[in-house]
Amino acid sequence: MNEDIRSGEAAAARLAQGAPLDEVLDVADPAAWTGLDAGVRAWGCHGADLPDRAWVDGLGGATGPPRRIGNGRWVFRSSRWRPEPVDAPSIEPRLAVALCHPDGRTREAALALAGDHPALMSLVVVRAADWAAPVRDRARDLLRASLDASTGVALAPLILRIGRRERGAHGVELLGALLRRAPHGPLSTLFIHPDRTVRRFAYRLAAEESLLSPARLARTAAWDDDIVVQDLCAEAALAAVREDGDFDDVLEPLLAARNPRARSAGVTALRRAGQPERGLEFLADRSALVRACARYVVRQCGTDPLPWYRQRCAQATDPALQPGAVIGLAECGEREDAALLRPLLTHRVPTVRARAVAGLHTLDVTVVEELRPLLEDSAPCVVREVTAALLPSAALLPEAWLAERLSAERPRHVRIAARRLADARG
Repeated sequence: MNEDIRSGEAAAARLAQGAPLDEVLDVADPAAWTGLDAGVRAWGCHGADLPDRAWVDGLGGATGPPRRIGNGRWVFRSSRWRPEPVDAPSIEPRLAVALCHPDGRTREAALALAGDHPALMSLVVVRAADWAAPVRDRARDLLRASLDASTGVALAPLILRIGRRERGAHGVELLGALLRRAPHGPLSTLFIHPDRTVRRFAYRLAAEESLLSPARLARTAAWDDDIVVQDLCAEAALAAVREDGDFDDVLEPLLAARNPRARSAGVTALRRAGQPERGLEFLADRSALVRACARYVVRQCGTDPLPWYRQRCAQATDPALQPGAVIGLAECGEREDAALLRPLLTHRVPTVRARAVAGLHTLDVTVVEELRPLLEDSAPCVVREVTAALLPSAALLPEAWLAERLSAERPRHVRIAARRLADARG
């Protein structure tokens, strides 16, 4: 059984006994509410005695606050009851269970009382995607009447989680419409939310409504660690300045970004910004995506990147040679360019040696005897590339030679490489 459902069943049992919500559930965790919903149904299917429609009707059908009598039963006056704050903590746990009851009529009846209990608004969100239309419609009416900017922000993780369900789009649309009308403050709190789904939603909304400046969007694309936010903000920033051509405040944050997706967006925009010559600066970028975009840009301005790569790689002893230039030569070069890569197998910089091995592999000119000595390189990054290049030819490696490199005296990265090659050899 799913762990969330098991936790939900245990929570349902405690709530049915009147345990306070915040002691039973992590009320800020959307998974706790969806787990409770599934757990109550599973618990009910096992014959548990759940708060049912009669109990709910008793709360809502009588008026005047209830009082307890000695045997623990509720006694009601004759007028319509609305629970007072002092009674809410004792009613809410059982009402939460009723809102998740397997019987749709019980869930619908419980919704009539849920509006008086803000702590149960999370379950109203869940019920707004209910499979039973009467329950769903009543929950949506209650959600429209009760949701404001502050509660919308608090419930956003759950609303977006439920939004992935078949009938969950209504809550997401309601939240979006609410935040569009609200001041900028509530939405801005979602920009730094730990839940990446929430951040994606907030930035998508901000981009659609032009709520953030292009410079702010570019900075976000540069520092956010979520690739969806990176792409969304970079595209929105560039689209915003495309008409007026004022790329200055947008290009620099993108080009200086640590993540390759933002850098690649900035490099691609160099052509439209009238600065295609700056693409040369990124031909040796550490990211293959950025290098590919840079080659596209320089070609658009009539420059062939291949001679640029060849010129750099011809300087085999240059300690400042960039590893990206080495693999870049293989990405756009020809098999004859292997002659420029082979001298780099002994370069003093480990990453250059590693890229030289990867380049030979990319050009499909791997020579087993040429790479065998590098399997004992002191740099793990080199040994990893050598292993990847030799795996298709593992059968050509002497068994005894591999066995020697499996001994305990060898460095760990050498032993791991030898084991992979031995396994590939069979």
